[in-house]
Amino acid sequence: MQTRNTFSWIKEEITKSISISLMIYIITGDSISNAYPIFAQQGYENPREATGLIVCANCHLANKPEDIEVLQAVLLDTLFEAVVRIPYDMQLKQILANGKKGALNVGVVLIFPEGFELAPPDRIAPKTKEKIVNLPFQNYHPTKKNILVIGLVPVVDIIPLGPEHLVLEDESIKLDQPLTNNPNVVGF
Repeated sequence: MQTRNTFSWIKEEITKSISISLMIYIITGDSISNAYPIFAQQGYENPREATGLIVCANCHLANKPEDIEVLQAVLLDTLFEAVVRIPYDMQLKQILANGKKGALNVGVVLIFPEGFELAPPDRIAPKTKEKIVNLPFQNYHPTKKNILVIGLVPVVDIIPLGPEHLVLEDESIKLDQPLTNNPNVVGF
């Protein structure tokens, strides 16, 4: 009889624990993706470390080679456009909040010299507005208007990994025969 009461008590306690856990999850588990943190903004006032590296803005995936186009010189109160390209392998996936594989999160931290800041919406040209309509912008820190966090960035162009070789190993080649499909790459 005592054993039966013990098992019944254990069963009740487990049921209570599961019920409480489920209630806590329902109350606090609004949506994991809605609470996606921007770690570095919370921990660092400035995204540039003492070593010169940029601290992570959104996640800790990796750094990538980038291509940035900006003007060499800008006059006071002048609008300009900064174009950043980040080529990466579209086949790479990450684990999402729901446990499934999805596209990589790609974003940019742009650090401009002191005094620069994002133009107010009324000063941005309509053509530029069309380009950036789906691009989220925010200041890295309320006191740092010259540092912008941009992204997550939608994929615009799929850049191929590299040139394809048109000549196989141990194959004879002729004079002026292209070796790759890229005219800027010569030789092996």
